[in-house]
Amino acid sequence: MVDKKTLVDLYTRTLKVRLFESKVWDIFGQNLIPGTLHLYLGQEAVAAGVTAALKKTDWIQSTHRGHGHVVAKGADMKRAMAELLGKSTGSCKGKGGSMHITQFDVGVLGATGVVASGLPIAVGAALSCKMRGTKDVVACFFGDGASNNGTFGESLNMSSIWKLPVIWVVENNFYAMGTPIKWTCPSESIAQRAEGYCIPSKVVDGNNALEVYEAIVEAVERARKGDGPSLVECRTYRMKGHSRFDPAKYRPKEETEYWLSRDPVEIIKKIAIEQGALTEKEAEKIEKKLQKEVDAAAEFAIKSEYPKPEEALEDVFAEEAA
Repeated sequence: MVDKKTLVDLYTRTLKVRLFESKVWDIFGQNLIPGTLHLYLGQEAVAAGVTAALKKTDWIQSTHRGHGHVVAKGADMKRAMAELLGKSTGSCKGKGGSMHITQFDVGVLGATGVVASGLPIAVGAALSCKMRGTKDVVACFFGDGASNNGTFGESLNMSSIWKLPVIWVVENNFYAMGTPIKWTCPSESIAQRAEGYCIPSKVVDGNNALEVYEAIVEAVERARKGDGPSLVECRTYRMKGHSRFDPAKYRPKEETEYWLSRDPVEIIKKIAIEQGALTEKEAEKIEKKLQKEVDAAAEFAIKSEYPKPEEALEDVFAEEAA
């Protein structure tokens, strides 16, 4: 059984991501965020459970649906929100945007809009950790769709033969855009695929932050000891469509109703209260505090300036060698 402090932390992280993403949804509706948007609503427990098991010096590699990962890892919400709006005060000076947000100082390698492209990056980062002897680990998030990409097999194989300190985190929300995983995967479990690379794996309830956390703690311990990678398949469900413009009508009504009834925030809140880590009043106090922080981040981002045209090529090219 985990301690009360950890339960409060899991609840706080899960709720923080929920409130941040909800605010992002509202701001996008005001036409203040350029491009499209891939919300993390519904999958908050995965980001919370994974990042709660990591140290600040550990790294995460994110995906196109990465705001939740970044916020849960401890990124400054003002800078994160400003980045989504393309402002100069953003963590990437407004040049990364929604799908390429990052913040190195809290261990975020970056998000990427190219499906499955983060896996080989995680291999490189984990190899660096091993060669430098830091004992740090890398948690790599990717979706069920990415598990059908060639880089999935290549990355898992390399991480296994080199015994790299990487945790492969599959966020299986059952749909690669609009294509159900049952149409593209011959197995009922993506985790089963890890067996071919001699990597231990586990399937967990991705809507339960505590269950995710406990599985990741075990994988992290294995990685730090030098025993190599692990794979954790987190079965979860997005509340919205693939992007803001997707009504998700391809999902069966009964399926959607079932998953939406299993709210990640309410699940971890209930666990924390039942185990005496929180009271309803304390939970409300945490929510009010986080909401103020999210509102302040939104206000900061909206009031921030856009980058100047002459800044377009800054931070793009390396300085010439002397």
